[in-house]
Amino acid sequence: MAARRSPTPSGRDRRAADSGAAKAPKKVMLATNRKARHSFAISQTLEAGLVLLGSEVRSLRNGRASIAEGYAQLRGQELWLLGVHIPPLPQAATFGHEPLRPRLCLLHKAELRKWHRLLEAPGTTVVPLSLYFLGSKVKVELGMATGRTKGDRRNREKEKEARREIRDASRKGR
Repeated sequence: MAARRSPTPSGRDRRAADSGAAKAPKKVMLATNRKARHSFAISQTLEAGLVLLGSEVRSLRNGRASIAEGYAQLRGQELWLLGVHIPPLPQAATFGHEPLRPRLCLLHKAELRKWHRLLEAPGTTVVPLSLYFLGSKVKVELGMATGRTKGDRRNREKEKEARREIRDASRKGR
């Protein structure tokens, strides 16, 4: 006699439930660079993987990282993330890592060529916007940035304040 499969709460067979569409991996935010969106005008963003050591991943799982001073730089045909601080774990003293070591970004060749062309423009740089786990992989969101002057930031604040006043006035008018 064949074993009877127990149905799921919806009444469907368990195997049928598992064979459905794959769930999207969970995104767990590790660090954000709020200053980058304030100090730079971000024209494009890109998600890249990172080549990390095991002790770095363990340190990130403990929620310890700083990307505030980070930037990315092209070296040959590779994009390297510099200035990102991932502190070493005290438990991993023997096989620790250098906290500010350069880390290789994993990109498709076409994306790398495209960003290489965009970086040739004067005044552009690549800054990390966020660092997160996507499933079990560590990803970094990079932004193509041009610096904002103090006047640009003031104008942006004035525009935001004007939009806020219009929104509040329309809410009061209801």
